[in-house]
Amino acid sequence: MLRYILISLAIYFAYRFIFELIIPIYKTTKQVKKQFEGIRENQRQYQNQQQSPQPQEQDRAQTNVRDEDYLEFEEIK
Repeated sequence: MLRYILISLAIYFAYRFIFELIIPIYKTTKQVKKQFEGIRENQRQYQNQQQSPQPQEQDRAQTNVRDEDYLEFEEIK
């Protein structure tokens, strides 16, 4: 009789250990890995955009700035 009680307690604690600790940890680590992969992918896309500027940005970089493009002003007090 005592043997059955001890076996049932061991099964109960093993069940709780697995379903309240092991499985949630597994799910959480899987979710965190997925989020990190998403972040890495976003960083790769951002770096690719920075390395190959769009044609509009290239045109702006190639234009020369002239003095007549600027207006001087005086601060009024």
